Amino acid sequence: MADTVRAAVQIAPNKIEVREFPRPRIGEDDGLLRVEANGICGSDVEIFRGHLGSMDQENPKPFVPGHEPMGIVEEVGERAAERWGVKPGDRVAVEIIIPCHACRRCLTGHYQSCPNRRPGHGVASLDVAPSLWGGFAEYMYLSPHTILHPIDPALPAEVAAMFNPLGAGVRWACHLGGVGLGDTLLVLGAGQRGLSAVIAARAAGAGTIIVTGLEPDAHKLALAREFGADHTIVVDGEQAEDTVERVREITGGELADVVLELTPMAAGPVTDALLSARHGGRVVLAGLKGRREIPLRTDLIINRALTVVGAFGVDHRAYREAIGIIESRRHPLEKLHTHSFGLDDTVLAIETLGGGVPGEAAVHVSVHPHS
Repeated sequence: MADTVRAAVQIAPNKIEVREFPRPRIGEDDGLLRVEANGICGSDVEIFRGHLGSMDQENPKPFVPGHEPMGIVEEVGERAAERWGVKPGDRVAVEIIIPCHACRRCLTGHYQSCPNRRPGHGVASLDVAPSLWGGFAEYMYLSPHTILHPIDPALPAEVAAMFNPLGAGVRWACHLGGVGLGDTLLVLGAGQRGLSAVIAARAAGAGTIIVTGLEPDAHKLALAREFGADHTIVVDGEQAEDTVERVREITGGELADVVLELTPMAAGPVTDALLSARHGGRVVLAGLKGRREIPLRTDLIINRALTVVGAFGVDHRAYREAIGIIESRRHPLEKLHTHSFGLDDTVLAIETLGGGVPGEAAVHVSVHPHS
């Protein structure tokens, strides 16, 4: 048993280095995860580039990134094992949020807004002992308040690691958006969460699904159609179409019942989302914009009687339903996974997902620390 753990540490915008840390000592109430794979989110790209999170400050706080970790329970205390219902050798997926489990918000099912929540997995700084909070590490510390989800050990690690984006698709499209039988859904953005929304909405019985993307996203739009999208719209380049007019045409003027705005760091799609929703429709905003000021046409919201919802991450219900979809093996999710990298290539992994590597068409990318 090694006394040290290797982990990728972001120390500044666009700078990550691999460091060694003391292996955490596990007591009765905590545990240690052997990280098999950690999926990379679009927010990881923006954090790496300094557009989001602690890296956009003048004095950035180094931390171990990676908020989509899954792997094997390596060590677990006796009380923790009883509380989590796990034992060494079990495979689990880990939630980013670490709530207190005792306050009014937690006890009424709203643990995402827990006022006492600890710095989360993949975002806590190195100053928070024992530093190994993120999934870009050989081993990750599991605090007593961590939330774990069992996941089928027979699944390929890169597919099991899709629990987070698929959970986002389930929550944003179905739980927050309310997509149901016969509904028309517009998804602005064809990344892994947009594609996951297609899968979730189709499972929920959506009638018509429309997905937008950029010209370089042709491979993603092709996947969207394969997973159930009825129409795709290219919004830039020589073949660019006007999103709102195309939605109006597809729906015979009815527009969309539910719209998901998932594009990162872009202002225009927010207005497109409001204009594409029918009177009384729902708009779910989930695309982070960093420090950019986004003009919001509030008259559209009022005059169309729209319900606009902010989507903050994924909750327990969505994770469980997403893991159920993955474990059902009804969908060829392996087609979403395009790249696997080892720990030493974490920067390359992030840049690949972010479109910074010429010739690489990425969809789902994961880091496998023991590769």
